[in-house]
Amino acid sequence: MKTLILKAGATGLDVVELQELLNQQGFKVVVDGLYDDTTAEAVRKAQASYGLVVDGQAGAKTLHALRNGGEDPRHLQEADLIAAAKRLGVPLAAIKAVNQVETTGPGFLPSGRPVLLFERHVMYRQLAAAGQDAAAAAQRYPQVVSTARGGYAGGTIEWHRFQTATQIDPACAIESASWGMFQIMGYHWKALGYASAAEFLACMQQSEGQQLEAFVRFIENDPTLLKALKGRKWAEFARRYNGPAYEENHYDIKLERAFDRFSAGEKAAVPA
Repeated sequence: MKTLILKAGATGLDVVELQELLNQQGFKVVVDGLYDDTTAEAVRKAQASYGLVVDGQAGAKTLHALRNGGEDPRHLQEADLIAAAKRLGVPLAAIKAVNQVETTGPGFLPSGRPVLLFERHVMYRQLAAAGQDAAAAAQRYPQVVSTARGGYAGGTIEWHRFQTATQIDPACAIESASWGMFQIMGYHWKALGYASAAEFLACMQQSEGQQLEAFVRFIENDPTLLKALKGRKWAEFARRYNGPAYEENHYDIKLERAFDRFSAGEKAAVPA
């Protein structure tokens, strides 16, 4: 299910609800159903007040904070992105661009579990590498063990697939899914410095901040990817991060536009 994100230019009842929430929390705007510059600025003020990522767009986390008068401590915060940018040696706008374009949206499902996508072909590979009879497992559990990609169900059902896979081998199951906002594959756990697959999963379950930590480690572990991010070589970054199909979704163009937009916003926020 696609996450609703309200931004400049949006109209309708969803914007009316957002504007009413802003007013209830003290961020005064005219309730007219038009997501104009005034509404965007009020959203940015609310995000800054709650410690959320300041981007002027109202997604699930911003709406949750407005409805509840505060942010969920598991949500990604502006301070997390600032720390990540400093650690990687890149502009904050670059990290914000990646966060906006390359993430799956919220890092957690409504159930409170981290988002994941289970890859049955990876499960086959990991089982074989662990010395297990992957072919036999594929015959018994074709939806979670296969030489072919697919079987995706999305959302909460992915957890059912994962839990089925844990009955075969818990560590291989963790390694065979991409986890959290940044879709980091579990089999990277050792290269990223985690003590075990189980520790990696525990961190993914903790917070979006920890999901960002896994992303930062992933970038640090790939000098070419880090160089592309530092140089804002968006096509190279998108190719290495998303694979050769990045052009189909125009990830490089989206990253460049998001970077320019966030850079402009940061300059505008600096007093003359």
